[in-house]
Amino acid sequence: MTGFTDAERSYLSQQRLGRLATVDAAGQPHVVPVGVRFDAGDGTLAIGAADLPGRGQRRHYLRNIETDPRVAVVIDDLASLDPFHPRGVSIRGRAEIVGTGGERLGPGFGPLWVRVTPVWISSWGIESGPYDPPHTRSLSVEPLAG
Repeated sequence: MTGFTDAERSYLSQQRLGRLATVDAAGQPHVVPVGVRFDAGDGTLAIGAADLPGRGQRRHYLRNIETDPRVAVVIDDLASLDPFHPRGVSIRGRAEIVGTGGERLGPGFGPLWVRVTPVWISSWGIESGPYDPPHTRSLSVEPLAG
């Protein structure tokens, strides 16, 4: 059981871009666009980091995850402009840095990647109208402690 509905799984399987929010050691929030792949097998998200010339895979969000594994990810888009129909999925979860295999996420990605295991999911505009109440639920009674 992954916690995602069939419609959410289908939507996430088609998306490649999201935004990852982390918190640094001083409690300051940090949000960045990231490449995302949904693993339908276990219901987790894989987030890759490009291997940039002269910079490698150093990222603030990786340091933040080492300090506090609690993250939030938003994956959204517009189903149409006219009528305006936003849709998406917001996920809170635990992040784990994985040291190998990130290259499989796409061209230019390095070996490091982040696995996000959801503990809370909210979606809108996927199984209902864009302005209907979101479909929100917790997947775990375990609190997201730092």
